[in-house]
Amino acid sequence: MKITGVDCTVLVVPDCNSDACDSSQDTVVVEIRSDEGITGIGEVDTNPWVVKTLVESPGSHIMSLGLKQLLLDQDPTQPQAIWDRLYTLSAMTGRRGAGICAIGAIDMAIWDLYGKATGKPVWRLLGGVPQPHVTPYASLLPTGTTLAEYRESLLAKATWAREFGFSAAKLEICIKGPYTHNRLQEGDDAIVQLVAECRQEMGPEMRIMVDVAYCWSDWKEALRVLRRLEQYDIFFVETPLPSDDLEGYRRLANATDIRIAAGEWLQTRYEFLDLMDRGQVDVVQPDVGRVGGFTEALRVVQLAQDRGKIVVPHCWKTGIGAAATAHLAAVSPNCRFIEFLPAAVAESRLRRELVSDELQIVKGRLQLPRHPGLGVSLNPEAFSRFAAAAERLYSPRPLPQEA
Repeated sequence: MKITGVDCTVLVVPDCNSDACDSSQDTVVVEIRSDEGITGIGEVDTNPWVVKTLVESPGSHIMSLGLKQLLLDQDPTQPQAIWDRLYTLSAMTGRRGAGICAIGAIDMAIWDLYGKATGKPVWRLLGGVPQPHVTPYASLLPTGTTLAEYRESLLAKATWAREFGFSAAKLEICIKGPYTHNRLQEGDDAIVQLVAECRQEMGPEMRIMVDVAYCWSDWKEALRVLRRLEQYDIFFVETPLPSDDLEGYRRLANATDIRIAAGEWLQTRYEFLDLMDRGQVDVVQPDVGRVGGFTEALRVVQLAQDRGKIVVPHCWKTGIGAAATAHLAAVSPNCRFIEFLPAAVAESRLRRELVSDELQIVKGRLQLPRHPGLGVSLNPEAFSRFAAAAERLYSPRPLPQEA
């Protein structure tokens, strides 16, 4: 079997809000076609236009070839070999950052194609002893343009998660720092108050995670707040510091009883080695697409297991990424939870509508996908509608003609 075609499509919700801290409003879907009429799909959580350019752009020399160029005529039943080929021959341009994100979406699609070709779900192809089930935590992003509205929305979603049967939930408290939701800028007291009220609402049994979206630039400032949060039995606090502040992460992780989690924006095992060995975080959060796809995510999982680290994969996208994350977790013995954006409380119509055969949660657990490949398929009508919205909203406008 050979790869005969690669398509890369940007999708955007028509009501996209550029002030929202919500990357599920857009995505890029990569489709890999084979000479046997089988198509695999993948996505990645980053700027979709950049990924489309990286996939489709040609290359003129051996140190930086185009990804589509490198894929044609390759055997999709050899995903690891393809990954190494893409990484090596695009290294001048793509060794980190968006280049690895593009490879990640491609790798996801190739594993999906491989599974469909062999009639097996991806988790069976990934090897290892599968876990009997995958435990998702509900990732809850509030809406609102004031703190009062934000609080009301967060409490309502926390109540919904508890009543639905989730055993864990993450509070997206993006109200301080560079990535605030709808330009809210609040103080540390508001962060502590929101956590306290959510703990009271959700009760003592539910696990609570807190994402503060890189809100502190100084580890001692972060520590003062985390010490106030320790009484609320937090499973982890996510991304309290900038990704590159490894010394700050080390000092913070060694000074608080709360687990420190990070890694959602990192690429390749090499960046995760720095995060684990120099940053000494307790929980690593590879995003299947961003880290480089299943092939590289498995390497990160193994490195984390060797170091006694917990893995809780990041996933904030559509049903494609949710399915991919479940497959990874199924074969990762050190994976305690996966992030899961419930369609029922997601503002993004892309999250709610893009795929058919959405993975189902039963008694707070995701059942292992049984269908070949990722186990989900695109909804053609929704795909066309969101692609048209991207064209309409963001296509380059012609320059005005001189008189």
